[in-house]
Amino acid sequence: MQTLSSDDAQNLNIEQVMDRLDTGAQGLGSAEAAKRLEQVGPNALAEKKRNPVLDFLRYFWGPIPWMIEAAAVLSAIVRHWEDFIVIVILLLFNACIGFWQESKAQSALEALKNQLALQARVLRDGQWGDIPAADLVPGDIVLLRLGDIIPADAKIISGEYLSVDQAALTGESLPVSKKVGDAAYSGSVAKQGEVRAVVTATGGNTFFGRTAALVESAGAPSHFQKAVLTIGDYLIYLTLGLVAMLILFGLERGLPFLELVQFALILTVAAIPVAMPAVLSVTMAVGALALSKMKAIVSRLEAIEEMAGMDVLCSDKTGTLTQNKLTLGDVQAMAGAGREELLLAAALASKAESADAIDSAVLDALDDMAVLDGYIQDQFLPFDPVGKRTEATVSGQGKSFKVSKGAPQAILGLCPVDEALASDVTARVDAMAAKGYRPLGVARDDGEGWRFLGLVPLYDPPREDAAETIQKAKEHGIDVKMVTGDHAAIAKEISRRLGLGTEIQPAEAIFSGDAATQTLDDATAERVEKADGFAQVFPEHKYGIVKALQQRGHISAMTGDGVNDAPALKQADVGVAVSGATDAARAAADLILTAPGLSVIVSAVEEARRIFERMNSYAIYRITETIRIMFFVVAAILVYNFYPVTAIMIILLALLNDVPIMTIASDSTYLSPTPVQWDMRRVLTVSSCLGLIGVVETFLLLILARTWLGLDQAQIQSFIFLKLAVAGHLTLFVARSSKPMLARPFPSSAMIWSAVATKLLATLVVAYGFFVTPISWKYIGLIWGYCIIWVFIEDWAKLGIYKHLNHSAGRHSRFLAKAKLKLHKAG
Repeated sequence: MQTLSSDDAQNLNIEQVMDRLDTGAQGLGSAEAAKRLEQVGPNALAEKKRNPVLDFLRYFWGPIPWMIEAAAVLSAIVRHWEDFIVIVILLLFNACIGFWQESKAQSALEALKNQLALQARVLRDGQWGDIPAADLVPGDIVLLRLGDIIPADAKIISGEYLSVDQAALTGESLPVSKKVGDAAYSGSVAKQGEVRAVVTATGGNTFFGRTAALVESAGAPSHFQKAVLTIGDYLIYLTLGLVAMLILFGLERGLPFLELVQFALILTVAAIPVAMPAVLSVTMAVGALALSKMKAIVSRLEAIEEMAGMDVLCSDKTGTLTQNKLTLGDVQAMAGAGREELLLAAALASKAESADAIDSAVLDALDDMAVLDGYIQDQFLPFDPVGKRTEATVSGQGKSFKVSKGAPQAILGLCPVDEALASDVTARVDAMAAKGYRPLGVARDDGEGWRFLGLVPLYDPPREDAAETIQKAKEHGIDVKMVTGDHAAIAKEISRRLGLGTEIQPAEAIFSGDAATQTLDDATAERVEKADGFAQVFPEHKYGIVKALQQRGHISAMTGDGVNDAPALKQADVGVAVSGATDAARAAADLILTAPGLSVIVSAVEEARRIFERMNSYAIYRITETIRIMFFVVAAILVYNFYPVTAIMIILLALLNDVPIMTIASDSTYLSPTPVQWDMRRVLTVSSCLGLIGVVETFLLLILARTWLGLDQAQIQSFIFLKLAVAGHLTLFVARSSKPMLARPFPSSAMIWSAVATKLLATLVVAYGFFVTPISWKYIGLIWGYCIIWVFIEDWAKLGIYKHLNHSAGRHSRFLAKAKLKLHKAG
């Protein structure tokens, strides 16, 4: 056994290829496949292994680590050895936390990657089955179908044709037709057709593995990235401006230069949110892992934010709103055909090994499968979304003939029918559709032209949980629109049963040309916005529907399962590949569902909104703390000409704050009933107000300590340190929600206990004088009581700020009521 190069696979004939690979038409046995897998390795590109030691050392290199290291050197120069020791601890702590957070996020992403792994349909031990594509070996016989990402280099050995898109490999913009004897390359996408092929090369030996270079696409930054950059820039500029003021005034006041620079460096490190991108990314990665346990896999982390803001969901009907368990109704033979002839033709136009739902329903309807034993399918053309039918060339009972089944209008188009029969078929189709049935037309050609045999009605009942889930989605502020390729009457009936409304728009009535390039006028886009659903939809119409909704300012999701759905899934703010979707659809989607139904999406939206609330809470808290510490320290130096806290205290504050902050990723959060998005005005307003309140309360305590209690400078510094440590953690409970601090949902136990532990540690530090001057338990009790009173003042202020931003304060309500008064009497 050996692998074949792409040139050999193309140039050798099928017999030579099979001989070189030591395989046959029935494929390999499991034992032989396992042996080959051990020899050639998995069918995957070798990933460059990262050295964990070098990864850890990276956290000691960069602008922020340089600042900490410079502060340590300065501490050693001025012989502040306690400062030196704690600064080194801070450096190591930051590196360990950063390394741990990145490892946690990487582990979550690796778990998601494993769930997104491609599957391949392979013939092993004489039986067709699905296995991970990574387990394929040279010599395997695989089935390549519409929508598959071709999992390995292969040579086509049987089948009519396969149209593949290999633009990513060769740059060819148009699909390429492959026939028996041609080679197909790993990574290309099957656009039409169905063939059997023998695997010729896997992993790094494939055409793609040898020639493709993985290039990261730049792309536009997401809303999430823009929000992080905005917050980061705001805090960096604010910090650098205040530090510049501190140094200038410190020099003017005669403070020692080296101590001043050391203090400024440490203050800058503590204030700049260097860890914010990592914390928010970890929050999303952990959330994505939670979503995967709900059978919803996120392929792009930033999509979590889009899901949280989603307000329109365009959902496929089959398998998502309905059970995708097709059953046959009463078949209606026409034009002189009999029931048995009609069912036989429909069954011969189906293929059992493809595992297609329609084909399975038709075959299951046969009274006796043995009736097929006398027939052989010489050729089979699988269903494609454009032609909307299947076709088979069959030999049996001494003759050859063709059969076809598909959309009634597509089948009628084959047959030379008179006007009366066409009208009869249309009337029957409408009557079946009005009852929720999806009829298939069936025809046969014995060499004298196609003959219409009749209609085979299929019924796919609504999912039992669909109506309830749709109602739940509406309660979450999500407008659900049904999208189906079925007749408008079927769509209207199913929509009515699900409580979606009956304003169903046929796609052809909206899109007159190419939906992918057509720009809709405002009136037509508004029709799309107001519709309850869309019928007779082709894949390109889905793209147009998404564009129209985005034109109207909506953040929309679109579901899909086929290769032709990929453009719409890419265009949508949240592309959703439903359960059973093709590889191409999964590759284009942001969210991949592994369980059927719509409830998975609603659960994913709920979790996305919780994740968003956690990120929003962290952003508000981080800005609040930076403002609180920076403004207070600079103001105290300006007014009293001394450091209100020492450098070592700032380092201890940074260490004590990091632990509770990390628990935000698992905090219990309020679930917003409406879509949520980043509102930087709201974030900066709330955090700035809370931060300035913190400056006022800390400065009042400083005045109390100096003027009323008469403490010396060292005791004042310990006094302020404990106040900043206790109040900072209490502010986390204020910032985590726009609701009252004591309202549900309560903080997670991890957040509560981490805050309690760090507050107690800070208390013990000042009580027993570890690195700081000790103060009495009486003063400690005073500080705790003072902080607890102020946290309720902060919470009251926070609620007032949110009321102001939401225009729900009393004066707003009174003004809006007056504005609605009529200025004259009607009539």
